[in-house]
Amino acid sequence: MKLHGKTAGRWTMMTLCVGLTCGISGCHKKVRAPQLPQIFAAVALETPPPAEDPPMVQEPEVTMPPIPIAAAAAKPRVQRRRSAATKAPASEPVQVASAEPPDEETAIGALTAGGEANPRMQQEAVDLIGANEKRLNALSTHIVETEKAQISKVRNFQRQAQEALNSGDAEGAKTLATKAKLLLDDLVK
Repeated sequence: MKLHGKTAGRWTMMTLCVGLTCGISGCHKKVRAPQLPQIFAAVALETPPPAEDPPMVQEPEVTMPPIPIAAAAAKPRVQRRRSAATKAPASEPVQVASAEPPDEETAIGALTAGGEANPRMQQEAVDLIGANEKRLNALSTHIVETEKAQISKVRNFQRQAQEALNSGDAEGAKTLATKAKLLLDDLVK
């Protein structure tokens, strides 16, 4: 009997839920909007009055800085050191070497003029520039094509080194040729 009571209670509960759901939702009648009467008479269209000409806004002038060029970045400016001989004005009297030995105070820390007074430095610069040129000419076409920017920098240092050597600045020429050599070493690696 208990089994029969549970089943009947379930049916009762289900019927009650369905009834409440239908009761709450109510009747659904479709409400139609009233139809507007049709107009058969012609209606004149009115054109709106012309609008006043609004003032035009002038574009402000904008001055832009010049566009940077990549070619300028590839040419670094190198300030060359001038030797003591080129810095001295021509109006100063020329010093003549004396036969007496120099004082200890003046001998310590004395600087040499360099440049033409030191032919060994000049020869080292010439040799280094020549060796760099040989290495540049011996590079494979593959490296030349892939590393154009680096090779351009090397050639620029070589050109500057040659100009420094021609002007009598052997130390500056050797420095620039050494920079070119170091860049070549990076290319070969």
